[in-house]
Amino acid sequence: MSTHSYKELLAQREALEQQIAAARKAEVADAVKKIKDLVEAFGLTQDDIFSTGKQKQKSETRSVPPKYRDPVTGQTWTGRGKPPTWIKDQDRSQFEI
Repeated sequence: MSTHSYKELLAQREALEQQIAAARKAEVADAVKKIKDLVEAFGLTQDDIFSTGKQKQKSETRSVPPKYRDPVTGQTWTGRGKPPTWIKDQDRSQFEI
C-alpha cells in the first residue's frame, strides 16, 4: 500500500498539472512558430490551410436542370441515377425538354 497521504497525492497532482500546462504551452508555441515559418516560406493563405471539404461538396451537390419531362404527369428527370418508370425502357428522345 502507498505511504503517501491523500494531501500529498493532491499536491503531486497539482504539481504535475502545472508541469503539463507549462510543457503544452511550450510545445504549442514551438508548433505555432513552425507553422508561421512555413506560411511565410510558401506564401500560404488562410484558405490554403483551413479549407474544408464543404466548398468542394457544395459544387458537387448543385442542382442539375432536368433533361426529360413526362408529357402526361409533367414529372421531370435529370438523366442521372435510376430512371423513373415513365421513361424506363423507352426511347428517351421523345421526352427531351
